[in-house]
Amino acid sequence: MSDDAVRFPSIDGLRAFEAAARLGTFERAADELAVTASAVAKRVATLEDLLGTALFDRRGRGLQLTAAGKEYLGQVRAALGLLAAVPLHRRSAQRMQRLRVCAPPTFAREVLVPALEGFTRARPDVELEVVLSIPFLDISPADADVEVRSGDARTTGGAVLLRDRVRPLAAPALLHRLPPLRRPADLAHAPLLRTPLEPWGPWLRAAGLDWPEPAHGPRLVDLGMVLEAAVSAQGVALARPTLARRWLAAGALVPLFDVDAEPAHAYHVRAQGGGDAAADFVQWLAGVCRDVEADAREALRAARSAQR
Repeated sequence: MSDDAVRFPSIDGLRAFEAAARLGTFERAADELAVTASAVAKRVATLEDLLGTALFDRRGRGLQLTAAGKEYLGQVRAALGLLAAVPLHRRSAQRMQRLRVCAPPTFAREVLVPALEGFTRARPDVELEVVLSIPFLDISPADADVEVRSGDARTTGGAVLLRDRVRPLAAPALLHRLPPLRRPADLAHAPLLRTPLEPWGPWLRAAGLDWPEPAHGPRLVDLGMVLEAAVSAQGVALARPTLARRWLAAGALVPLFDVDAEPAHAYHVRAQGGGDAAADFVQWLAGVCRDVEADAREALRAARSAQR
């Protein structure tokens, strides 16, 4: 149906008609709508002109609905009910401040999302949306108010979130199949999981090994996939205990050796908009990351104690 065939009344006209029909006079309707009685009468008259039929019988005292008015009232109430049910039409929804946060997938799943309830309790007036970036392709939504990135914070700006150290982690099932791994050089007999997001170079240098990057096995471009592969006993992962702490706590992964290293990339956060909500979110997330670091240290300590 073309737009020319449809006659759309104004919302103000529909509300004036519904209030007058329910309350019985233009004066009472005017009080409810915070306008004058003449304004209500004019809106109803405009609606009747548009429809080409009278909605009220104005003879006698008060307002009486015509047959057409009674039928139309049911339709108007249904339409206004649908419009009132739209969340964005409610004043409480209009007062909500929207904040869009972008984060890498594994950071979002292992650090951000498990703690989100704390932020929503602290800022119930903020409607939070979390979207994922693609770190390997360096793709992030352009309209994020807050962005968590993995890279060099000195060149991209932002505050460092996690003071991470990387170390080899492996599943007990894998260790049972391999010769004993007592020192770093013993990794020559173990499959090493590969990802461009967490190169082995920094740790190999810290361990005194002049080895190139691993050249065999699947190349995984997501840190979460690397951890899942390690849990599945497919190889040794170079991982951050902050991201692997739940597997460490469950015994699904165990740390190897007492050598760790600073990772090639750091997680950092930058607010790009969002006003006070973004500033509060950044401060809250920094606190979450401090707790995560403490949890990771405890998970490592417990895992090493269990190995002795």
